[in-house]
Amino acid sequence: MSAAHKLDQASYDSRRGQLETYFDRTAADTWARLTSTAKVSRIRETVRAGRDQMRSTLLSWLPDDLTGTRILDAGCGTGALAVEAARRGADVVAIDIAGNLVNVARERAPTDLKGSIEFHVGDMLNPALGAFDHVVAMDSLIHYQPADIANTVAALMPRTRSSLVITFAPKTALLTAMHTVGKLFPRGDRAPAIVPVTAQTLCRLLKDRPEAQGWNYAQTRLVTSGFYKSQAFELKRG
Repeated sequence: MSAAHKLDQASYDSRRGQLETYFDRTAADTWARLTSTAKVSRIRETVRAGRDQMRSTLLSWLPDDLTGTRILDAGCGTGALAVEAARRGADVVAIDIAGNLVNVARERAPTDLKGSIEFHVGDMLNPALGAFDHVVAMDSLIHYQPADIANTVAALMPRTRSSLVITFAPKTALLTAMHTVGKLFPRGDRAPAIVPVTAQTLCRLLKDRPEAQGWNYAQTRLVTSGFYKSQAFELKRG
């Protein structure tokens, strides 16, 4: 293993630890409420609406009939995407580093679908999870540096047979400014800062990776709803 790869792994592991602390402890109740039908503030209503729109977008990029397919919901949170994929016939492996959110996902999963969804607490890159037809990572990589996003995608490619769909924080002037301010004024109870990036940057970071050979950029779509802004990005094999 090269020194550069070790540094990348250290960066990934460090960030993953911060995210686990935040989503599993600091903000677990907040995220459980946000992803429910409970009344929330107007600001959080825009985030909820944006997440609903993004989830619908990502699911629309998958086949309508998912019978016989195996899907990885990488960063499943409280399980809404996993449930929708299972309703369309998929066998879903839903994993998240936040154990409290996975517990909520288990509780919310409809009884008739529980045999189609396998919930795990842990790292989406765990090779023991096996291979998949499709991998979906909705808003689970937006807090990582671009190189770490590319490394994560590259690590998943050899285990993915058809398509890999992620979201990232688009690099706009507003989001870049917010990221800078977040660095200047850190607070222990603040959500880990998002890291803006462009589709072009991700493509550049991936294009010379041996794992990316045979993969092609398919499409991208920006979803904006009040305080929610995220960009979907699809890669397809072949």
